[in-house]
Amino acid sequence: MATKHSNDIEDVEKKVVVPGRNSPDVDQINKVNYDETRSVSDDGLATLPKGTFDPVYEAKARVLNDAIQEIGMGWYQWQLFVVVGFGWACDQLWPTAGGLTYVALVNEFRPAKGPTWQLAGNIGILFGALFWGFSSDIIGRRYAFNITLAITGIFGMVAASSTNWVMVCSFKALWYFGVGGNLPVDSALFIEFLPKSHQFLLTVLSVDWSLASLLANLVAWPILGNYTCPQKAACVRKDNMGWRYFLIAMGGVTFIMFTIRFFFFTIFESPKFLMGKGKDEEAVRVVHEVARRNGKTSNLTVADLKACEPEGYVAETDAVAIAKRRLEVIKFTRVRDLFHGRKLAWSTSLLILIWGFIGLAYPLYNGFVTYLLAQKGANFGKTSPSITYRNSTIIAAMGIPGALIGAFLTEQPRIGRKGALAFAILTSGVFLFLTTTAKNLNAYLGFNCGWSVFSTMMYSILYSFTPELFPTSHRGTGNALTASSNRLFSVFSPVIAMYANLNTPVPVYVAGALFFAAGILVILLPFESRGKAAL
Repeated sequence: MATKHSNDIEDVEKKVVVPGRNSPDVDQINKVNYDETRSVSDDGLATLPKGTFDPVYEAKARVLNDAIQEIGMGWYQWQLFVVVGFGWACDQLWPTAGGLTYVALVNEFRPAKGPTWQLAGNIGILFGALFWGFSSDIIGRRYAFNITLAITGIFGMVAASSTNWVMVCSFKALWYFGVGGNLPVDSALFIEFLPKSHQFLLTVLSVDWSLASLLANLVAWPILGNYTCPQKAACVRKDNMGWRYFLIAMGGVTFIMFTIRFFFFTIFESPKFLMGKGKDEEAVRVVHEVARRNGKTSNLTVADLKACEPEGYVAETDAVAIAKRRLEVIKFTRVRDLFHGRKLAWSTSLLILIWGFIGLAYPLYNGFVTYLLAQKGANFGKTSPSITYRNSTIIAAMGIPGALIGAFLTEQPRIGRKGALAFAILTSGVFLFLTTTAKNLNAYLGFNCGWSVFSTMMYSILYSFTPELFPTSHRGTGNALTASSNRLFSVFSPVIAMYANLNTPVPVYVAGALFFAAGILVILLPFESRGKAAL
């Protein structure tokens, strides 16, 4: 311990009952009552109850929660809210771009299996979620926070140079590798700086998701609407330049986001992440710097964190220990920890299944919605690409109120995260089934607008609720598990689309049924995080 803090610790130890004081055995920390430490929050204020995780980590996390709550929501968090929103935006911007360009790409390259376009992206985003999610628990959140946007923007623009189907699909997999890391990393970082009174902002962030979808559609409408071959017409490159212009535009937007993050905003590493790595001094320094930027002061000291440790406790922070911890990831120690205890194991298992079912159902419909709009338009005698992209823009705009409704409902005492999420998922399934009953293009558009409202509401709650149910030291791993489940299941959606025939209602029935199953699983979750601080 640094000498400048040693006297502080000595003084505090005289006043505070240090866990494990009566036993030199570090293993006894599992039996400690942490109510004896002055800075630890009440158990009812944390999402995960005491005893769910490592006791020393839990106690220190509650001390840091108190410190962040004391500082409150200020200038630093609002700036972070803006730049984290870029990650949310890209998570929807690029899947939307993939769906919007699908018709034009199929018309030009005439692949034997068109849904391999979605398959390429799903494989890339799966590996991205795994790599960035797990690595953020080892190297920290800051690096992935910036790199993912750069990768996405660069390969998105390069994809516009593609001259064949294999080439464009390969570049899509690469830009999706960057997309896959956005939300697992960004949500983990943001929640760790939020006071519990403002954790609902994770849900509000999904407004960026909807705005990005709307932006992509607004750009696509004039570009793809005017520079795309008509459906079922002969198509050559010079008549089909729209998708190339569009990808360059979207890549440019993403690179601007990266530039703002990297050059105009100083991002601090998460205090809880630093604490989990044994870097208590750095964690305290970051808290004080956030307080300074907010025009506040913090009473947090290193001694407050050290008071949570039993006598003889030594944090392993040397190079050998760090290497050992990294090997633990390979041995799945971090994954196993998320199944510690019956309740946490049940919660983690359900979350993985919920994300998996939605990962299969959502892209099975949404990934082909532009294609389906074009097909429905052709069936009803309206084949203009401009009409197709106009309708797609209307559907995207309807997602904005969905995110806001989700943020409102999650804070209602009788509804909370669980109730709002279950309602959104089940209602999304209902609107999917209704699309199969449409008798004209306007009815089909109306049902899709309803689908857009509730599916956006669903994802806005899911992305905020999930990280609240994992402790910080394993939040990146937990987010990686759920996101990877989502991406893994999504790999099968284009396979179903290939063999179930997109021109029949079978894929829609499959997607709707999966949404109903996911909604039921949400009701069975054991934890409700509304009004509680995430550990």
